[in-house]
Amino acid sequence: MDDYGLSKGTSEMSTEWFFCVAGFVFSVSVPAETDIERLLPSFLPFRCETDKGGKLLFRWQAVSGPVPGKDEKTALLEESFNDLGHVSLWREKEGYRIDMHYTAQSPQHVMKTSCDFTSAVAYIQWEDPYVSCVCTSLLRIVYSQAVLLQGAVSLHASTVYQEGYAYLFLGKSGTGKSTHSALWMKHFEGTDLLNDDNPTVRVEGGKVVAYGTPWSGKTPCYKNLCFPVGGMVKLVQAPFNRFTPLKEVNAFVALFPGCAVIRQDGRLCDGLYDTLSRIVERVPVGRLECLPEEEAAEVCREGIRNGGK
Repeated sequence: MDDYGLSKGTSEMSTEWFFCVAGFVFSVSVPAETDIERLLPSFLPFRCETDKGGKLLFRWQAVSGPVPGKDEKTALLEESFNDLGHVSLWREKEGYRIDMHYTAQSPQHVMKTSCDFTSAVAYIQWEDPYVSCVCTSLLRIVYSQAVLLQGAVSLHASTVYQEGYAYLFLGKSGTGKSTHSALWMKHFEGTDLLNDDNPTVRVEGGKVVAYGTPWSGKTPCYKNLCFPVGGMVKLVQAPFNRFTPLKEVNAFVALFPGCAVIRQDGRLCDGLYDTLSRIVERVPVGRLECLPEEEAAEVCREGIRNGGK
C-alpha cells in the first residue's frame, strides 16, 4: 500500500464523495481503497454527506490506467508553468483535455472534460508523490470553469473579512496581495483571512458574496465561510500610497485579469462577462498604488468606505 491506500493492480471499484463549495455541490469519485482525507485534506471542511437530491455542478472521477492518446483534431490552446505545475490545455471534439506534470520529473496525468465542465475523468498516476497536489489542482481547473455558467467566478485574490464584509485584493503575482491582507489583519482589529489565493465570488439576490474554498495557494486557509463583498481592489506596487476609484469599464478591466476562464471559449467568457458586469455595478472597485506599509492599508480602507467615490 502507498500513502493513499492504493496498491498496484487495485480494483477500479470507486467511492463517491460530495463537497459543497460556494453553495455548489459536486462529486468526486476515487478508487475504493483511496484515503480521501490524505488525498484531499483541504476539501474536508467542505464535505457534505450527499448531493441532497439537487443538481450537481460537476462529477469528477479519478481512475487508474494508461494515459489516453489524443484525438485526431486535438488542438493546443495554451501552455503554462505556475503553481499548478506544467499544464497544457487542449481542445478536443467532445470537450477539453488537460495534461499535467506537477514537476519536470513527475509523471504525466491527463484529464478529459465535457465542453461545459459538468463531467471530467482524470487518469491519475498514483505513484506520483505529488498526487494529492495534482488532484487538488485538476479539481480547481474544473470547478473554476463550471461556475462561470452559474453566475460565479473563481478569482486569483487574497481575501480578508472584517465586521461582516469581505475585501478582495487582486494583482499580478508578486504585487503583495498576501502582504496587504497581513497589513489589514495586523492593524485593523477583528480582521481575519478568508482565503489567500482562490476565493469564489457569486451574485446572489442582488448581493455580491465571497466564499472560502479548498484552494488557498501556499497559505493553508480552507474556511467554509462566506461574507458579502465590501470592496475589491487591484494592487500596484508604487513608491507612494494612492487609491483611485474605478467605475464601469475601468472596474471591469481591473478585475478581468484575475478571473479564471478559458479565453478561447465564447460561452464561458460570456458567462464571466455577465457576472463581472453585475459585480462592478454592486460593489466598490478601486486601484491601490502602494508600499507594503500600514498607511497603504489605511488608504485602501478609507477609499473603499467612501464607496469608491
